Amino acid sequence: MRIGELARRTGTTARALRHYEESGLISSTRAANGYRMYDEGAVVRVSNIRYLLDAGLTLEDVAAFEPCLDGDMSATAPSAGGLAIARERLAVLDARIAVQTEARNRLAAALASHAVAPDQPHPATTARTTAAEATTRASATPATGSSPED
Repeated sequence: MRIGELARRTGTTARALRHYEESGLISSTRAANGYRMYDEGAVVRVSNIRYLLDAGLTLEDVAAFEPCLDGDMSATAPSAGGLAIARERLAVLDARIAVQTEARNRLAAALASHAVAPDQPHPATTARTTAAEATTRASATPATGSSPED
């Protein structure tokens, strides 16, 4: 099958498939017209690559799962190296989640500390309005020509 059909059947792009090929994860032959041709087994292999990438692994990580890529990944035990990589990736994801959770909590706390009931004006708006009203009143007060000492 040609690259476009493989991309369609695996839900990926031709560009991604070329990248997988450059990384040594899939292979193709060339037709007389120069088009890449893939065998039927490439569908399973690419689907497994996508599964591992979607799980948070990198292409380099996926290479460690080479023996598992052509079959039912759930039925094939990963190598000790593959398990170590998966655990390492999980630790990286957990660390990223912790950092993002902290950032989210800081933002939520900042918003909560400045929360205003929906029917109340925001304090900063009230302060600006009060200052503007005072300026307007001061400029609207007619000058009587008398001084406070009179």
